[in-house]
Amino acid sequence: MRTPVAWLLLLFATVLCVNADVSDRYRKFINQHVNGQMSTTRCDSEIRNRRISQTNSNECKETNTFILANTNTIKSICGQAGEPYGEMTKSLQPFHIVVCTLRNQQARHPNCQYRGQSRTRSIAIRCEEGLPVHFDRDIIHFEN
Repeated sequence: MRTPVAWLLLLFATVLCVNADVSDRYRKFINQHVNGQMSTTRCDSEIRNRRISQTNSNECKETNTFILANTNTIKSICGQAGEPYGEMTKSLQPFHIVVCTLRNQQARHPNCQYRGQSRTRSIAIRCEEGLPVHFDRDIIHFEN
């Protein structure tokens, strides 16, 4: 009789770990890519204050995109406000974004210097369990 209980506990622990992993990736996505008040002149300070760098290093990230929207609006892309786009989900509506591009190629965090550029584009993100967990790219939308 103990075996089924042990399996249930193991299954429950596995589900908790998976959900925690998605939650961690969602929080990282929000930190790296969401700022409703972002401007092109704030790239250096936002990237430094949010400690954004290349994954698992202190190297400056080549580019980082900030989405000027609230988290609920971005989350809705993972539902009715998005459509499949390869392995990603594409927003049905364009977003205001700021793309920060590294200017000093050899620098290390926190001495990264960026040039900000404002755009209005559809965005492609990866969704897991209804949450955005990865920003893939911005997409130029041409009207027919």
